[in-house]
Amino acid sequence: MNRRNFITNTALTATALSLAGTQAWATPQPKNKLPQWRGFNVLDFFSPNPAATRDATTEEHFEWMHDWGFNFVRVPVAYPYYLDIDRTKDIKPDDTYKINLKAVEQIDALLEKAHKFNLHISLNLHRAPGYCINAGFHEPFNLWKDQAAQDAFYHHWNFWAKRYKGISHDKLSFDLLNEPAMREDMNNQLSKSSAVPGELYRKVAKGALDAIHKENPERIVIADGNEVGNKVIPELADLNISQSCRGYMPGAISHYKAPWAMKDPEHAPEPKWPGQVGDKYLSRTMLEEYYKPWGDLVQKGVGVHCGECGCWNKTPHKVFLAWFGDVLDILNQHKIGFALWEFIGDFGVLDSRRTDVAYEDWHGHKLDRELLKLLTKHA
Repeated sequence: MNRRNFITNTALTATALSLAGTQAWATPQPKNKLPQWRGFNVLDFFSPNPAATRDATTEEHFEWMHDWGFNFVRVPVAYPYYLDIDRTKDIKPDDTYKINLKAVEQIDALLEKAHKFNLHISLNLHRAPGYCINAGFHEPFNLWKDQAAQDAFYHHWNFWAKRYKGISHDKLSFDLLNEPAMREDMNNQLSKSSAVPGELYRKVAKGALDAIHKENPERIVIADGNEVGNKVIPELADLNISQSCRGYMPGAISHYKAPWAMKDPEHAPEPKWPGQVGDKYLSRTMLEEYYKPWGDLVQKGVGVHCGECGCWNKTPHKVFLAWFGDVLDILNQHKIGFALWEFIGDFGVLDSRRTDVAYEDWHGHKLDRELLKLLTKHA
């Protein structure tokens, strides 16, 4: 090969390698199929008893969320809230079909208020026929074992799909079931629990998906992670269903001294972040390992959102913020949005009743400004 041909071939090879490198560099990385929504849970319909509800979320509350830079509201609903039943007696399977339209109109009104401020609503059945992560209401059957419970579950989602058929998927999504698990006794919160068998979860989720998409094929549908929201559900990956993780790991931080989450809350080891807590060293590395399967799911083209996150008010504020900063940062690295549990209340940015916070007065509420700054940093 003469010198001229050598130079020409070398130049062509270099150009080809350069173009190949440029092309590889320019190849877009998979992005989260879901928008990176950021916002709050509001608990207007969280209780199965309408008489035990909290103060209503107002237009002004939604305006604050919008003005602070948030765009998402998850609405956990207990299905008995909107039933027309005799609440002095245990509910029967047939009662689960007795929908009270006046109660439903209250949910309609909440959606309308939020949509005035361009907030996306995720409607979630926190308690569904035959299952809830919490006790406090007698379930007449078991969602995972009884076809009658599954049929009622599909009926409720078909009802909501019909009612909100005309609302754009940009404004409304459906979150099928809060924090599923296979529990031995549906009416005993402390009974033994485990993951729902994957194929069973698929059957129930697909039944609800079909009931929803029968009315509106564009509706975004989300399934909470298995084993109380913690585990990716590979059996759903080929369905048109996104998945929702949680921002509570480790519970020694997020639920310190919580009586509903710990067997001996008064003797729980003092939380540190990072640091040795009980028999475990808690650190950012453990969070990165915990969220890796969720990040991998995003890379596979499945939408992922963190439907709940936050920390009860007994954890020292500095520890909470240090830990939560890592949680939000890791979620952001995976392009996963989040919803704080809750807006107003013990986990919230307002009126959390912490004893170690210098609250700021905010229109009669006590605002945790440091927490808000951390949230808005990622909003």
